[in-house]
Amino acid sequence: MKGRRVKDIMAKALTIDKSEMLSHALDLMEKHDVRRLLVTKDDELIGVVTQRGIARALGTRKKSSLPASSLHVATAMDEPPATISPDDDAEKAVQLLKGEDILAVMDDGLVGWVTPNEVLAILHPKGYAGGIMKIPITTTPGERVVHIWRRMYEEGIGRMLVIDDGQLVGMVTESDIARAMRAFRDMVPGHQQETRIRNLIISDIMSVNVKFVRPNTPLQEVVSMMLEENIGGVPVLDLRDNVVGMITRRDIIGHVDG
Repeated sequence: MKGRRVKDIMAKALTIDKSEMLSHALDLMEKHDVRRLLVTKDDELIGVVTQRGIARALGTRKKSSLPASSLHVATAMDEPPATISPDDDAEKAVQLLKGEDILAVMDDGLVGWVTPNEVLAILHPKGYAGGIMKIPITTTPGERVVHIWRRMYEEGIGRMLVIDDGQLVGMVTESDIARAMRAFRDMVPGHQQETRIRNLIISDIMSVNVKFVRPNTPLQEVVSMMLEENIGGVPVLDLRDNVVGMITRRDIIGHVDG
């Protein structure tokens, strides 16, 4: 990492105008396999829209009968992210991302962004998964999506492991919830939406065949898996396949000295 500048690691920023529809934002996220877009107005950076924000907007009661194709990006937009210069040391980006989700790279305007993926690609963490894993936050297949979404939003978490009879059976993420909310708003008549959404359970939307690591998996292998699979977190299972921990990209970035 030594000697590298932000301009050496930054990626092209994906942007969307605040007047565009949420459905277009979700399409862009799915196409580029990202969880957020920078929001502009007249080519000026004014905010960020995330899958968490979109799920929040689509789950708001007063907008409950409106499909994603009828809501503008502005309805789900959050404050602009922290900024950094392309000539700053890459180490500064690492330190900032210990507390931020994304950095906008500014040089007489927006020139790129730095996400955890760009930082992970230049890190070479030492140690093993068991040394930094956190206690996992879990749910069950039969739990209602509306309850789990509220908990995820209030606690600021992006994913939960799904456990059934002590075994890992899936994972539910902000992406899963945002897609489910969009499908309901677009396809289910307005007068049926509230009842149908309240009956939606985790097993209806969770991802299965979840990638995992062991406590003795080297952190560098965890990083490689996250980058190759473009996943933000992996569960840690012991040799009996019991869930013993969870590791996210932020855990790894926070583990790096500097």
